[in-house]
Amino acid sequence: MPPLIRVMITKEIPALEKGPRISGKFVETQTAAFEKAGYRFVGPNRHSAIKICEWCRSSLRDRGFCYKQKFYGISSNQCIQMSPTVFVCTENCLFCWRPTRYALPPKDQVWDSPKEIMDGCINEQKKILQGFAGNVRTPARKFYDAMRPKHVAISLSGEPTLYPHIGGLIDDIHARKMTSFLVSNGTLPERLQELLDNSQQPTQMYITLAAPDKKALKDTALNMFDDAWERLMKSLSLINKFNRSVIRLTLVRNLNFKDPEKYAQIIEKAAPSFLEVKSFMAVGGSQGRLPYDSMLSHGEIMEFAARIESNSSYRVVENKDDSRVALLTRDGRPNDYVPVD
Repeated sequence: MPPLIRVMITKEIPALEKGPRISGKFVETQTAAFEKAGYRFVGPNRHSAIKICEWCRSSLRDRGFCYKQKFYGISSNQCIQMSPTVFVCTENCLFCWRPTRYALPPKDQVWDSPKEIMDGCINEQKKILQGFAGNVRTPARKFYDAMRPKHVAISLSGEPTLYPHIGGLIDDIHARKMTSFLVSNGTLPERLQELLDNSQQPTQMYITLAAPDKKALKDTALNMFDDAWERLMKSLSLINKFNRSVIRLTLVRNLNFKDPEKYAQIIEKAAPSFLEVKSFMAVGGSQGRLPYDSMLSHGEIMEFAARIESNSSYRVVENKDDSRVALLTRDGRPNDYVPVD
């Protein structure tokens, strides 16, 4: 049993006083739909959930693995994909594969503790994967390891920094000797600053740079805050204060797949440990928002990454064609590219 975890006391965020709120009826309807799609809700108040990633299933069948395994040493069969904020977000990105329309949490939201969330996530992950025990295509060692998850991707649905105890959640994960990747849209720099102030850093901090300028961000992310661009820039100004950090571009044809020089300028100033240049993938809810040909080929991704190379100090050090993604580090330094413990 992990030790008692310190839960940080969060500050009020004035921006959250405005914007649309989800209703109880919406949550009730969406919960049923999400469960049908394979999500498993955890905690007394059911605002958190896991969903088994297809790369986890592929790994257990010995048919492939996630690009995060190739880039960062994360074993796909030992990775929990989860969110403490399934139905709430500050944006409604067109490229998002989640099948819902987001809003902000109700003002009277009762939040579960980090321990309640992580106990539930681990138990549900093990329960769902039990079926692989009898699969002749599943190596026994891989199943054994899957019952001992080592990594948590806080990225399943919604904006995780809306969970007011996100630092406590990271503490709890690390107390269990697991690594954590926190993925944010960067609209709540106040929460990122709290993580730094409270020494509650995730193993790797991700921020999605959804567009190269303010107008493109509004068209791409359908953000709820009028100052979303300024908030994103503030978050990016904090990113190199994290021990390990990533800026991720999710690129969509005829939307934000443009102006690599502008992206390069922002990335160079922010100076993350890593840069991921990735294509939008036509899966899940995004299929109802964007045409199939909005996806880019791996070749187009590599060409775009090369244009960022020519306008910055970042160099391509790895890529994975079936995920249509390239990894860049500053100056291509090999010591920047090391597996996570």
